[in-house]
Amino acid sequence: MDKHILSLQLAHILGESYSREWVYEQIEIPKKDQLGDLAFPCFSLAKDFRKSPQSIAEELASRLDHPQVKRVEPLGGYVNVFLDQTFFAEHTLKQVLSESEDYGSHHFGDGKTIVLDMSSPNIAKPFSMGHLRSTIIGQAVSNLAEKCGYETVKINYIGDYGTQFGKLVAAYYLWSDPEAIKKDPLTELTKIYVRFHEASQSDPSLIDQGRAYFKKLENQDEEVTTLWRWFKDVSLVEFNRIYELLGTSFDLTRGEAFYNDKMDAVVDLLDQKGLLEHSQGAQVVRLDDEDLPPCLIRKSDGTTTYATRDLAAAIDRFESYEFEESLYVVGHEQTLHFQQVKHVLEKLKLSWASDMHHVPFGMILKDGKKMSTRQGKTVLLEQVLQEAMNRALENIEEKNPNLADREKVARQVGVGAIIFHDLKQDRAKDIEFSLEDMLSFEGHTGPYVQYSYVRARSLLEKGSFDPEKASATLKDEQAWGVVKRIGSFPQVVEDAFRSYDPSKVAKYVLDLSKAFNHYYAHTKIIGSEQANERLTLIYVISLILKEGLELLGIEVPEEM
Repeated sequence: MDKHILSLQLAHILGESYSREWVYEQIEIPKKDQLGDLAFPCFSLAKDFRKSPQSIAEELASRLDHPQVKRVEPLGGYVNVFLDQTFFAEHTLKQVLSESEDYGSHHFGDGKTIVLDMSSPNIAKPFSMGHLRSTIIGQAVSNLAEKCGYETVKINYIGDYGTQFGKLVAAYYLWSDPEAIKKDPLTELTKIYVRFHEASQSDPSLIDQGRAYFKKLENQDEEVTTLWRWFKDVSLVEFNRIYELLGTSFDLTRGEAFYNDKMDAVVDLLDQKGLLEHSQGAQVVRLDDEDLPPCLIRKSDGTTTYATRDLAAAIDRFESYEFEESLYVVGHEQTLHFQQVKHVLEKLKLSWASDMHHVPFGMILKDGKKMSTRQGKTVLLEQVLQEAMNRALENIEEKNPNLADREKVARQVGVGAIIFHDLKQDRAKDIEFSLEDMLSFEGHTGPYVQYSYVRARSLLEKGSFDPEKASATLKDEQAWGVVKRIGSFPQVVEDAFRSYDPSKVAKYVLDLSKAFNHYYAHTKIIGSEQANERLTLIYVISLILKEGLELLGIEVPEEM
């Protein structure tokens, strides 16, 4: 019995006033085994039923009945459900063995498409830690969506337009060193961009120069456009090297500039619908009824805005893919922007606007502050990834110098450590940048889960396990903690997808690894009377650990 089945039964008993969804949210997994495998608290029902929580628990317990349930105990206002371990173990293992890598999959997304706007670095700047979260959270959410049956379209909507590029062009003409830029384009471009920002503090005329160059870019001035295209080309070369290391790919890489010739149509549509207003020479859509500031559509100098381009992009994406959902995996500092864009589309009476969702996340902080390219305060992702791989290689050379494909395994472990450190965190919280925490190979880390998988595979090899002879008949009380966790994997996948929260999967594989290692330390497996049954359990654990890590976008080595 999973939480879904229990919530269905309880909702039926409680009546129409209590939805299955509400009941489902109340069900808990007790921290102590003696309190059962699932528990339903009755305290919030006391007022409606005019009975004590304990009395309600007793009544509900007397009416619950299911083949997977061994007994139900009302205790302290909780309905504690104890599952039939033998029945559940056999049912669960059979299901995993029959479905193999498909275990945990769902079909509610079949025939539907989800579009993800993710990563989206700005050109002419090195790929910093600040863009890591959007990239790997987006990749993991995409993997979860596909596990639930959806087709996904991953869009890398790169920042290649806006007034900052006018500033960069101005900086290039003022201070560029052609030879230095040729050797290391992004580092040098960042250097002159930072210099422009610093110089403009004392010389405001530089800001006017930047605006003038952006206006030239909008008017497709040949010289400025050629320079801008070069910024873009050298940036993509650098970005693609990072994406290859992270194991991230995109279905479409498209910059904001793609929508240059589509923005007038958006402005005209807003005007036709009577939504466009003039304000101090600019054009805006008022959002007073949503208690939001006006959405700026065109500035007083005639240039367009990020919002204008996002409106054009949103319309284009629905026309291209007829999405079920359109997800924007972008930091929480952009919350107001996405609220404005979504409400403007709703004012245009576009029904699909309600299917657009911002998936916000916290920032990676350095010394408690937001990283900033303009102020020269940033940490380069490539340097962090390289350091992680170097440390992993040192670890391998110290502990297993004869390991084949050492550099490949070092990449899998090092990059995996960085990804896992991020994805195990609550998506909404800020993360303080700490190389030591990210690269720790002990405790609640990616390498710990990877090593648990490798240990499981080693056991199977030593025990000469043959999957064709796997046995789902397992009567082993010591295995119950592991079996319960195996059975919850499909629910974890669904919950992680519906909340767009990969940390649920990261925490799950950590928990399963811990349960497996405890079982391994206290149970004789090879050479025991139940060797084949216990090796079957280890085999199933290995399948799920690998699948869980791959859902997070982490490669799994076969040896470490």
